[in-house]
Amino acid sequence: MCAALSPEEWSILALSLKVSLVAVAAILPVCFCIAWMLARWRFPGKLLVDALVHLPLVLPPVVTGWLLLLLFGMNGPIGRWLSDVFGITLLFRWTGAALAAAIMAVPLMVRAIRLSIEAIDTRLESAAATLGASRLRIFFTISLPLALPGVLAAIILGFARSLGEFGATITFVSDVPGETRTLPIAIYAAMQMPDGEAMVTRFAILSTMLSLGALMLSEIMVRRIAHGGRHVV
Repeated sequence: MCAALSPEEWSILALSLKVSLVAVAAILPVCFCIAWMLARWRFPGKLLVDALVHLPLVLPPVVTGWLLLLLFGMNGPIGRWLSDVFGITLLFRWTGAALAAAIMAVPLMVRAIRLSIEAIDTRLESAAATLGASRLRIFFTISLPLALPGVLAAIILGFARSLGEFGATITFVSDVPGETRTLPIAIYAAMQMPDGEAMVTRFAILSTMLSLGALMLSEIMVRRIAHGGRHVV
């Protein structure tokens, strides 16, 4: 099937992979910090923070894209600041598509990491502390390795979610061939063409294969978390 893709279709696939990978890499540290905070800290407003993190799951993606447009558009507070200070514009750019994909992936990534952190036996950390290990050393030698299956699951889930992102992306950065036309947007565009059925079929099969593979890998990581990070099923 891949051999049947035209150069234009290959570029769409490459752009989709780039957007998804950049989105996951950019948002992963933020997701880990949020997950750690929700799993380990007690603070006023924790329930509200948890709800805000999961809001993209229940909001229509178009609404999320509209909110991004209000914040990061040329007249938005963040968008204007980025343009004036750094000369960065996210509208109609692949970086804007990566931002939309990252925001939509946050709930799944935070949840996967949070579950892995909550599964850590804190007695191991306490024992290390009594032996004189610093908090930083405990984090890098005990906490982070034990949370790693959840981090890997988050990466895979985030990648799969970013790869299938459509509503927020097209609302925020529109459909610009060669710049923001990812796989879902290309499928939508091909459906509007009289002779686009073959392209839709190829892209649909390719998207299904990539997403299915990612979900299977994610399930392996989730099962590892369920077994306390000690076994891979």
